[in-house]
Amino acid sequence: MTAPDLRTAELHLPGLRVLEHELDVPLDHADPAAGSLVLFAREVSAVGDGAGRPALLFLQGGPGQEATRPAGAPLTSGWMARALRDFRVVLLDQRGTGRSTPVGDLPGMTPAQQADHLAHFRADSIVRDAEVLREALGVDRWSLLGQSFGGFCALTYLSLAPASLRSVHITGGLPPVGVHPDEVYAATWAQMRVLSARYHERYPHDLERLRRLHAHLAAEDLRTTTGDRVTSRVLRAAGHSLGMSDGADALHALLERPVGSPAFRADAADPLGLARNPLYLLVHEACYADGATTAWSAERTRPDDFGGGGEGADLLGDPALFSGEHVGDWLLDPERGGVGALAPVAEAARLLADRPWPRLYDPSALDGVARGADGVPVAAAVYLDDPYVLAEHSRATASLLGARTWVTDELLHNGLRADGDRVLSRLVDMTAGRL
Repeated sequence: MTAPDLRTAELHLPGLRVLEHELDVPLDHADPAAGSLVLFAREVSAVGDGAGRPALLFLQGGPGQEATRPAGAPLTSGWMARALRDFRVVLLDQRGTGRSTPVGDLPGMTPAQQADHLAHFRADSIVRDAEVLREALGVDRWSLLGQSFGGFCALTYLSLAPASLRSVHITGGLPPVGVHPDEVYAATWAQMRVLSARYHERYPHDLERLRRLHAHLAAEDLRTTTGDRVTSRVLRAAGHSLGMSDGADALHALLERPVGSPAFRADAADPLGLARNPLYLLVHEACYADGATTAWSAERTRPDDFGGGGEGADLLGDPALFSGEHVGDWLLDPERGGVGALAPVAEAARLLADRPWPRLYDPSALDGVARGADGVPVAAAVYLDDPYVLAEHSRATASLLGARTWVTDELLHNGLRADGDRVLSRLVDMTAGRL
C-alpha cells in the first residue's frame, strides 16, 4: 500500500506546540477504489521536550462528535494538561466529524447508496483510519484514551491491532461484547428510572410542572424556533443530560422557562443535537450491534410508562420519567417531535436500522489481552450510575480482557471532563502498575 500523503501545518499556542495533520483514507478500507475521505488530527505537545514523549491517541465520545480542541491555553488543568505531562496527544476528528470529511445531507445518492456509505462510519473503520494515521506519523506503538464511544473504538482496536498499542485507558466507555442491543437498551431504560427518581429528589416541585407540560403538549401544537413540533417524547428526551454531572441543573433550567417563550422553544429543540451531529442518530444503535440487526432497538424496548407501546403513545406514560441515549424512528418525523434537518437522510437511517451488522469485537483476541507481561495494559473508569454505558456490562468486559477497573459512584458519564486530572492520573497509574 502506498504511504499516504501527510499534509502538516504547525501552530504555536501559549505553552503548546500544535501540528495539524490531514491525509486521505479510503472510505472502505477493504476496497480503496471506492473513494476516499479526508482525515484530520491535531498533535499537541508541551513546549520543550514534549514532542519527544510517547503518543497518546484520544478517541472522542459520540458517535458524531469531533475531538476536543486545545482551547484555553496555556493548559493548567483538566485531562489534557495531565496527559501532556507524560505524552504528546493526538486528537483525531473521527471520520464524518470536525475537519475530517463531514457527514451532511449526502446529496446525489439514493437512500440505499447513502446507507451503504454510512455503513463505513462505525468503530471498525475509525480504527483502520487510526492505523493509517499512526503509520503516517511514524509511531511504532501508541497509547489510547477512549471517552464513551471512544472506549468502544478502543475495544475494537484491541480486537483488530493490539500490537500497535502500548496501553489503553477507557473512561465511561467499556462496552458489552456479544450482547444483543435489546438487552443493552432494556437495561438503560431501567437506569433512567433511577436517575429520573434522583432528579425529582433534587427538584421535587418540577413534577407538577412536568404534568402540566405533558398535558399542554398533548393539547397544543407547540413549535420550536426551527419549526419542529415539541411533543412529550421530546420533553422526555431532554433527560438525556441526566447522565452528566451538571445535567440535572441544566434540565431544571429548561423546565422552569415559560413554555411559550422563545427560550423554551429554542432550548427544547433537538435535545440530542442531531441537526449538528446526524451521525449520532444514523449509527448510534449500530455501535452496539456486535453482530446483530438493531431494528430501532431502543424504541422496541421502551417501557409503556416511558410512553412506549407504539406510534402516538408518547402522549401516555408517567410524566416523571425521562429518556436518555435512546434514538428511534420518531426522530425522523418532525410532527412527532423529530428533527426536520434529518429529512435528506431519513430513509437511509431506516435502511441502516434493518441492516445486519458484522461483529465489532473478536472475543478470542480480547480474552486475556491485558493479562501477562506481553499483554496490553488496560484500565477503565466505570461509573456505577452511568445510564449510557452500564457498569454491569463494563465489568463483564473487563473480566474478559483482564483489565483493571476503577468503579466509582463519585462521577457520572462525563467524569473525564468533570475531573479529568484525577481520572486520567488514576488510569495511567493503573496501566503503569502503580495502583
